[in-house]
Amino acid sequence: MWKPAEKDFVEIIRKKIAVNRFMHYLGFTITKIEAGEVKGELDLVKHHMQQADFLHGGVTSTVADIVAGFAAFTLLKRNQNIVTVDLRVSYLNPGLGNKLFAKGFVIKAGRKLFFCEAEIWMKDKNKKLLIAKSSGTFAVIEPEDVKK
Repeated sequence: MWKPAEKDFVEIIRKKIAVNRFMHYLGFTITKIEAGEVKGELDLVKHHMQQADFLHGGVTSTVADIVAGFAAFTLLKRNQNIVTVDLRVSYLNPGLGNKLFAKGFVIKAGRKLFFCEAEIWMKDKNKKLLIAKSSGTFAVIEPEDVKK
């Protein structure tokens, strides 16, 4: 459905993933990259949980931001960047389980703004449960927009 601006967009995304320090700090891994869609997963450990042993909402929103943002990146030109302008997360179920799955996808791609969504799922034993949905607006940053 989506056409990437660069033929080697997967390699470009992998290079951006390699330098995303916070994503690596969390332990989140991107497992699938397609034009307009990114998937990933996270094996949960104690530092991902809040005081009642549910997945912390900050982890949920961070993962939603990561997959939605990288979904937008798949459609950009090599020298462009993207930043989050707005992110809304609806928490649907408690984050209980030992593994998180996330999918981010582009809804509308514009010249300056992208509208994306994300779904966050938890797995406990053999069942998966949708725990959150997210929608976000992302701004395209051109090289000349960055003031150093």
